[in-house]
Amino acid sequence: MKNIITFLSLGLLGLVLTLNGCGGDSVKTNPAMPAIPGASTFKKYCTACHGADGKMGLNGAKDLTASALTQEERVQIITNGRKLMAPYKSILSAEEINDVATYVGTLKE
Repeated sequence: MKNIITFLSLGLLGLVLTLNGCGGDSVKTNPAMPAIPGASTFKKYCTACHGADGKMGLNGAKDLTASALTQEERVQIITNGRKLMAPYKSILSAEEINDVATYVGTLKE
């Protein structure tokens, strides 16, 4: 019984941490460094599947650090979606989409 309670508690903690990470409005940065446009939007909408570093790959999400896509291709995929990825054209502005696509380009290894 004790093992079940521990397991459920850890599962609940993981869920809370995941949900808190998905809905944040800001990215913690060094105060001396300016915020990177698109980083907070990426954190809010993309980390659940791609992870904060772009490598998570949940639900078939691509490893963004290994991507060879151009800026235009990234914008198109974010705008219209691809396979299991939802389109964001009705959620994000064109500027936000462009900023996220630019930010994703900074994740490459």
